[in-house]
Amino acid sequence: MARRVVITGVGIWSCIGTDVEKVRQSLYEGRSGIGIQQERLTYGYRSGLTGIVETPVITKQMVDRHTRAGMSEPAQYAYMASRQAFAQSGIDEEYMKGNEIGCIFGNDSTAKPVIESAKTMEEQKDSAMLGYGLVFQSMNSTVTMNLSTIFHLCGVNFTVSAACSSGSHSIGLGYMMIKQGLQEMVLCGGAQETNYYSMPSFDALGAFSTRMAEPTKASRPFDRDRDGLVPSGGAAALVLEDYEHAVKRGAPILAEVVGYGFSSNGGGISTPSDKGSEIAMRRAVKDAGVKLDDIDYINAHATSTKQGDMYEAMALGRMFEGQRALISSTKSMTGHECWMAGASELVYSIIMMQNNFVAPNINLENRDEYSEKINLTEKTVDMEVNTVLSNSFGFGGTNSALIIRKVK
Repeated sequence: MARRVVITGVGIWSCIGTDVEKVRQSLYEGRSGIGIQQERLTYGYRSGLTGIVETPVITKQMVDRHTRAGMSEPAQYAYMASRQAFAQSGIDEEYMKGNEIGCIFGNDSTAKPVIESAKTMEEQKDSAMLGYGLVFQSMNSTVTMNLSTIFHLCGVNFTVSAACSSGSHSIGLGYMMIKQGLQEMVLCGGAQETNYYSMPSFDALGAFSTRMAEPTKASRPFDRDRDGLVPSGGAAALVLEDYEHAVKRGAPILAEVVGYGFSSNGGGISTPSDKGSEIAMRRAVKDAGVKLDDIDYINAHATSTKQGDMYEAMALGRMFEGQRALISSTKSMTGHECWMAGASELVYSIIMMQNNFVAPNINLENRDEYSEKINLTEKTVDMEVNTVLSNSFGFGGTNSALIIRKVK
């Protein structure tokens, strides 16, 4: 018999808050975390818009100096989020050392250490000048290698690199491993760097909003007048656990993961697909064994780009027109958190579930023609949230959908 998989702890480090309570307030109030990073404009970006993420302060009492030297920006964010998740789950260092815990995180780039290494080599012509830590900062697995070292994690350990679906797929894979009896507990999540080295190629594509006069109104999923996405980042962490194992140790049970769906579009490398999106959602619904009318809330992937929002709205319209599920994109407040988005948006959904509300799709002033058939909410709605569908879609046509349910 397949095991049940529950979430017993969450942590978040984002532009709308660096702990669960701050994020709850931002979500409920519809508060944006978007601002201007002047360094981007100086560096040559068209747009200086980004999510403003607080820099973590990691002391020697938290992590020793030698280990800190190998921590990249996304690894630092992930460490802070994971500390929160483990604390909420009731897992301390003694437990970590005495029990097997896995680690699967989504991460798809670590630009800053790679560029800094190249600059140093060009200037100094001496690899000895690179120092000890840059190799561990620059690898794509920088997050999982650091977390597994710091937290003594001895279970499954790898990084999911799947563009903007990375965080969601990490949770889906953790869910499958526990469901199949391969692990009892897995730390899952996603992390995204926010430094200006990380996104100029996206800016070159014209993907970013240039609505810099009003930064908090720049991210406008499903709005007719949107002009592009706003990049953002940070990290989100979730402790996934076998239900019986969680009950036995008296852990808090925040939600149950009941469905995971996936697909690939098989088309253009940057072209979204309504068909691919729908396949992933229907797979998740089938895996969860729920009816469409059981779903209370859908956290849409919608990034505030015309094509992406359009194709997702088409898929959502085919599946959910006439259904009661409320829909919003929290990216309207956070911007697009890229590699962490699938994980952070599940954390945001759990926060809504725990506090009985649906967060708004802010900046939705004029719906486009494709979103008229879907049940978007531009205001906070106080209601019981028992079942949630969360969508994540990425470059290369990778799609992921997760369904979580409140455990009563």
